Amino acid sequence: MGLFSNFDISGSAISAQSIRLNTTASNLANTETLASSAKEAYRSRHPVFQAMMDDRSRPEKVGVRMLGIIQSQSEAKPLYDPGHKLANEEGYVFGSNVNAVEEMANMISASRAYQNNVEVLSTTRDLLLRALSLGS
Repeated sequence: MGLFSNFDISGSAISAQSIRLNTTASNLANTETLASSAKEAYRSRHPVFQAMMDDRSRPEKVGVRMLGIIQSQSEAKPLYDPGHKLANEEGYVFGSNVNAVEEMANMISASRAYQNNVEVLSTTRDLLLRALSLGS
């Protein structure tokens, strides 16, 4: 694994954190979403990633790969509001299962990971430029 593979690794990690940030933003945007049944209620989504390790037979495949986005299986929150237009025959509407505090912590974590990988790219670039200047 050469020095240039740092660009691939950090680039794929930046892409992964971007997906994580977008998914978190979508969850936060749907925090107050209501539905007429628990089945229709918005469920928080979370991306799943896999680290791709150094494989001598496929050196171009290092970094982070997205496996998919999963939906939370926790229950929707039933709220008693018989006057609401989405209320079922028992007077309940169902809110999303998004936990805003967890999502904000997730957003901070993803943002910091994104920043760290940008710093790795910058440092790698600086090291390569210094190595080139030594040769002249």
